[in-house]
This record gives sequence, C-alpha cells and structure tokens, in this order.
Amino acid sequence: MSLIPSSFFGGRRGNIIDPFSLDVWDPFQDFPFTGGALSAPRSELASDTAAVANTRIDWKETPEAHVFRADLPGLKKEEVKVEVEEGRVLQISGQRNKEKEEKNDRWHRVERSSGRFLRRFRLPENAKVDQVKAAMENGVLTVTVPKEE
Repeated sequence: MSLIPSSFFGGRRGNIIDPFSLDVWDPFQDFPFTGGALSAPRSELASDTAAVANTRIDWKETPEAHVFRADLPGLKKEEVKVEVEEGRVLQISGQRNKEKEEKNDRWHRVERSSGRFLRRFRLPENAKVDQVKAAMENGVLTVTVPKEE
C-alpha cells in the first residue's frame, strides 16, 4: 500500500512506511542557489539540477548482498566517489564536466547534463558496511554491500 502516489517522487517506487524504500533526501543540500549562483544564467542552473536528477540508480537485494547499479556514461572511476556516511548511509557522488567551448564552435543542441550529482541510500541493519565493494565497467558503476547471514 502506497500512501503517496509514485508520480510524486518522479516515478520512484516506494512505500512511505518502509524506511528503506526511499532515498535519504535533504531538500536544501547542494541546492544550486547558494554561493552567488543566482547570477548564473537560467540554463546553467537547469543543467546543474538535471545532472543531479538524471543520475538513475537501481538497487536490488540478493540472498547475499545489496547491489546498486548506476549508469555513468563518460565518467572515469576517479571521478566517482562511493562512501558510507553516518553509519548506514551509502552515498554515491561525482561530477560531469562541461565540454570546453571554443570561440568558433556553434552549438545546435545541448542535451547531455553536466555538473555534480549525489545520491544517498539508507542501508538496512543487515548490511556489512565495512565490506562495501565498488567497480566501474563500461560506464556502469556497481556497488555491492554484503549482507550478514
């Protein structure tokens, strides 16, 4: 039973009663309007926000582990950070850099997002947070968190 329509959270499936079904969300953290960003052009603010919103991550649970997969095309493993914070919060973050503009370039369309991204997931009690493993292959980040038996 869902108390909030799934479209409310951008199509994410979740149950408001289940603490593991929704991302840990802080509405003001990394908000693009801090630090004088109000003077930035509207399209730049929109692309920074889109980079955060468009980082899609799948989370599945197997009998042995919790497995997170993120599509991060064009990023190197050095540009992605995987951390466990506050004891049980898995944080995946990084940055997509904007392509350098040359004086003679004429852009017809810009659809790829750039900017920082950050996603957080509260791990359940059975997660072995001291044994988290991450691997990046062909633009797909896979984070494996083993479970206690």
